[in-house]
Amino acid sequence: MNLIEQLRSVFRPILAKRVEDESKLLGYLGMIRPGQNPDLADYQANFAMPLAKTLNKKSPELASEIISELPKDGLIASANLAGPGFINLKLSDAFLAQALSQIRSDDRLGASRASSPRKIVIDYSGPNVAKPLHVGHLRSTIIGEALHRLLEFRGHQVIADNHLGDWGTQFGMLLYGYKNHLDKAAYEKDPVSELARLYKLVRKLGEAKSDEDEGDTANPVVQAYRQETVKLHQGDPENNRLWKEFMPACLEEVHIIYRRLDVHFDHELGESFYNPMLADVVADCLKKGIAQESQGAIVIAENEKSVSLIRKSDGAYTYTTTDLATIKYRVEHFRADCCLYVVDFRQGDHFKKLFTAAKRWGYPNIELTHVSFGSVLGEDKRPIKTRSGEPIELNELLDEAIRQGREKYEASRSEREERGFRVPELSDAEIQEIAEVVGLGAVKYADLSQNRTSDYVFSYEKMLATDGNTATYNQYAYARCRSIFRESEVEELAFQKQNHPVILGEPQERALALQLLRLDEALITAEAEYAPHALTSYLWEVSKALASFYASPNCSVLKASSDELKNSRLVLCDLTARTISLVLNLLAIRTVERM
Repeated sequence: MNLIEQLRSVFRPILAKRVEDESKLLGYLGMIRPGQNPDLADYQANFAMPLAKTLNKKSPELASEIISELPKDGLIASANLAGPGFINLKLSDAFLAQALSQIRSDDRLGASRASSPRKIVIDYSGPNVAKPLHVGHLRSTIIGEALHRLLEFRGHQVIADNHLGDWGTQFGMLLYGYKNHLDKAAYEKDPVSELARLYKLVRKLGEAKSDEDEGDTANPVVQAYRQETVKLHQGDPENNRLWKEFMPACLEEVHIIYRRLDVHFDHELGESFYNPMLADVVADCLKKGIAQESQGAIVIAENEKSVSLIRKSDGAYTYTTTDLATIKYRVEHFRADCCLYVVDFRQGDHFKKLFTAAKRWGYPNIELTHVSFGSVLGEDKRPIKTRSGEPIELNELLDEAIRQGREKYEASRSEREERGFRVPELSDAEIQEIAEVVGLGAVKYADLSQNRTSDYVFSYEKMLATDGNTATYNQYAYARCRSIFRESEVEELAFQKQNHPVILGEPQERALALQLLRLDEALITAEAEYAPHALTSYLWEVSKALASFYASPNCSVLKASSDELKNSRLVLCDLTARTISLVLNLLAIRTVERM
């Protein structure tokens, strides 16, 4: 059920009489959009002015002509001329009520599937597993999982591949640390924590300023751990044995976070998986003439300003080499039509060069897209870190979100009790579950509700707010709908099977109905732009419409003037709860039945 598509189907034959070119016709139909002022219009057609120019007419006259040709009954209740040629459209209440009745029995709530499904590999999170995940991994992991779920729901075959950093310099650092600074007792008790300590220690000793920085090359520690890396790559038995010993503990540390965040991958093919393929990548690039030698190294040069190194002068390979091997594997093994890289904006230049090189190498037909995103900032508008200047570990951030989520919930619960509201009796375990759902949901939603390409300031206070565009607000809206059914003593699943008619007698009922029927529009926009914030914006509109409905004295559910009206309003509550739950699940955010 897509209201815009329904409107476009009505306008298509009217415009087709005036526009012969199909691409131009689609462009004009694309100018039918949601109305900017809901009091005046549900939707607005904005094509009269540009079309009038091509037809040598005045736009108000053309708009009036088109309005006169619209069907007089069915979908559109009214069409009015506004301004210099805009057409304001109001949908009929009867149509909206019928549409709601149609989607009630649909688990997808009227959401369509993509007309041309594709096989999509989505690459996200991608941590270096030699160290714990920190806040810098948050956005890729959360945005990637949301897009994974959205694209799959839309009907695409999605392969989620976590391209792990499980090879290279970071393991050279661990090997050096293990051999020179190991606390054996600590390692035997908790290998994950001890390996994390060793990584931080060696990075500090090497004076590396960031995880990407390999440190001062004149520093003997840097020289030592680089040598350990070379030995690992050359197949040194001891270093390979230790690498295999480290990997389970390193992976478990990462997987703990993924389980907490409800993040799932189909594959975790890391750098080590592609390492045996890299010599062939370089040889093939040389054979095809897209790579050449330069001062002992091998490079792919598109022009003087765009040069990618694929083999260093010392024989070591680079990220570009591994990424080319990855593209080759995803095309030839997964048969991918599209590959999405959910990676921060700082890698933009790398991906631009990589995609150009891949197409020149022999892969021109696969869509390669860098789904970039901005940074998470602290209150000082700088990348968020601890007081010591280290990135905040993700586990610590999530623990704090849950702790504050519990504090917020308990304070809100006490306030409602003092004001005389009915508050459910909950066990400590139930309250802790709410705290986890609220806390983790707040972290995710605060990220996903931002425009993906923008930076945002991380604030527990704002993300845990019970009003405004937050996860908590939407989770509470869901719980409120569920509580209405409990108070009505009506079982939802049984109720959903009953064919109760929908009555839209009050403006708040109609406004809520309209938002519920816009689900498909939000999903299509989110997919087209790889923009989860299109879904959070939609949820915000649904929950606001529910709040207005719930607050209106004319829209009482439990005290409705008739059973028919009560059941109609229960239909609205049921569809609202199901819509909120569906969209939050696409964002990997849970709900609770009571709050």
